[in-house]
Amino acid sequence: MELGSVVIALAGVAGTLGGALLTQRGLERAKRREIELVRGHEEIRESRSLRRTCYVELNREARQFTTALNRHLHVLRERGAEESDREALEEAKNAHRDRYSEAQMTASDEVLLRASVVNQALNTVYGQVKRLERGAPGRGETPETAARAQHEVWDMLRAMRTAMRHDLGVSQEG
Repeated sequence: MELGSVVIALAGVAGTLGGALLTQRGLERAKRREIELVRGHEEIRESRSLRRTCYVELNREARQFTTALNRHLHVLRERGAEESDREALEEAKNAHRDRYSEAQMTASDEVLLRASVVNQALNTVYGQVKRLERGAPGRGETPETAARAQHEVWDMLRAMRTAMRHDLGVSQEG
């Protein structure tokens, strides 16, 4: 009888220890899943924050570059560009280039498509403005055609901003 009691006691102890071990392993798995879920949410939040910062800066610099092109066209018509005018335009162009480069690594495909359209348009207008400044305009390039092209960039900027807002979940329009 004593052997039977010992076996029953051992089975009870093994069952209790095994149950505790299984419970512990289950809790560890649940904790790991919870940690992974929290990390996933943090990564999503960080990604959105990074995109938001990128979009704010790209939008600002693209608008500044557009404004600088407009100012430069006015300067060319009124008095001719001086070194400080050229430097201001170059600074705006370089700042936009830097933000656009960041966006190429950060932006969603839709935003990058819109940003690319804006970038190409700005560079086209910039080329026209610089040729006009040098007194060597391309065929059909006049201060008026450059001003029209510069003005059209604003619609492209609005489309880019709408895509940015949609990507960030700020607007449902897309």
